[in-house]
Amino acid sequence: MKNEIGNGVSENEQRLQQWIGSIQARSGDLAASEAKVVDLLLTDPLFVGASTTAQVAARAGVSPPTVVRAARALGFTGFTELKIEIARARGTARFFAPPEALAADATSASVLETSIRAGTDALTALGGAIELSALDKAVGLIQRARQVFAFGAGPSSTVAADAVFRLRTIGVLTVGITDHLSAMIAARLLGAEDVVIAVSSTGRTSSTLAVADAASSAGASLIAVTNQYDTPLATLADVALVVGGVPLPAQMAAAGSRLAQLVVIDAVVASLALRDQERTRLAERAGIDLPDIS
Repeated sequence: MKNEIGNGVSENEQRLQQWIGSIQARSGDLAASEAKVVDLLLTDPLFVGASTTAQVAARAGVSPPTVVRAARALGFTGFTELKIEIARARGTARFFAPPEALAADATSASVLETSIRAGTDALTALGGAIELSALDKAVGLIQRARQVFAFGAGPSSTVAADAVFRLRTIGVLTVGITDHLSAMIAARLLGAEDVVIAVSSTGRTSSTLAVADAASSAGASLIAVTNQYDTPLATLADVALVVGGVPLPAQMAAAGSRLAQLVVIDAVVASLALRDQERTRLAERAGIDLPDIS
């Protein structure tokens, strides 16, 4: 009988989803042919785990050497080690399968169920993608910072805004600017004692990259909150807090990654408060003094 945790997801399924999340996090800067192999791995890992290099190559529409290169690009010594890791992660015959795209006539119940699953899967994948050493380093940088500047564009701006709000509640001087030109000016005026939190799911948003590059060039430390390693933003950053994420339909992709990013911000803030009792006191005071808007 499968052991179940929390919401009824088995330990094996959770371990598998975390593994898939770690693979997704490492697939951000692949050649187009290698990306085809990874797409097949993410959608049908059972097939990849049970097939030869030639079989995987044929189904992905690439050459056998490309399959080996894709495995190495993900951090494995070769295709054989990739298959071994699939076998280790396979505690169940049911591999993670992303929810199907919602049709125009989808019921409210289907939309809600898909939304819940997208969030649950994104949070589970986070456990396999995030590097604890990176989380500790990010907390240390913010703890020593003179001020923190958070920026994100589009959907990522909501995560940046949450970072501003949450960090302020524990006494961290934090600035958030949504206007790109104003953000560029502010970034260029930062210094070595400042920290920038740049949020971008893709790690390729041009406006976010411009602000991040300006801040880094000015000497500020850069923390990236993003979905994958080896993207331009993750490469530029001093610390990359990568949430991973599993393949999701377009309607749910942004929502899933946003939830995972918000949890990372929560973890950073909680760690800061725990390291400094004065910050904990400030957090409690900030919560008490907020006006009652109920």
